[in-house]
Amino acid sequence: MNKSIIGLMLMILLVFTGCVPINDLIYLQDKGKSNTESVAKVEAKPYRLQTNDIINVSIKAIDPKLVEIFAITTSQSQQLISPENLYYSGYSVDDHGNIRIPVLGEINVLGFTLEETRIKIENQLLQEYLKKESGVFVTVKLAGFRYTINGEVTNTGTKILLQDKVNIMEAIANAGDITITGDRKDIKIIRQFPQGSETFSIDLTNKNAMNSPCYNLQPNDYIYVKPLKQKTWGTGTTGIQSIQTVITLISVVATTYLLLKI
Repeated sequence: MNKSIIGLMLMILLVFTGCVPINDLIYLQDKGKSNTESVAKVEAKPYRLQTNDIINVSIKAIDPKLVEIFAITTSQSQQLISPENLYYSGYSVDDHGNIRIPVLGEINVLGFTLEETRIKIENQLLQEYLKKESGVFVTVKLAGFRYTINGEVTNTGTKILLQDKVNIMEAIANAGDITITGDRKDIKIIRQFPQGSETFSIDLTNKNAMNSPCYNLQPNDYIYVKPLKQKTWGTGTTGIQSIQTVITLISVVATTYLLLKI
């Protein structure tokens, strides 16, 4: 009788330890006071261009003929929604931090924000080729927001979003969300800097994650979602799956015992 009770308790313990707790699956829980001022500061921090970034530069003027060499045709403009065309039509930042624009030549943009790059190109145009009365208008944008995500998500790989800013929640949603066996409490983000790479960790089950310097992503970030220990154990992620595992185990043991007695 005592052995039966012990066996039942062990089975119940296995069921509960094999399940993924609901608190491990809910995003941005209120586990403490959040600092809204810190969130605002993180969001306001501008991105600075790095090597291998691709940007789109559009130059316009009152008289289109003055900037005809920089103009993009209507058919090309319609194709810019494709990541492939963004890659071929944009200006790539080379290993020296330069982009090459027709007529203007090489312009160093390494470490510049998009706004600073726009001003630099506009000033060079006004100083060397155009007059202020020409009404030159320059627009500089990233050719899509590129990041890579791997691990316990539905769709891994390199993703491109056609927007200027992306936070980690948007990036994960674009990858089909984290699977039930993914660890939402310790997501790794590897970020490149001129001096090298740096790894951040963020707990997305905590509302204070929005204060993290890695909540808002930067282009070319690498995101890794590691598996929970339940997946390693293979005991199931839900109560029913765990019970099924226990029943299967008992059946195997019972069958083996009966075969040995024959």
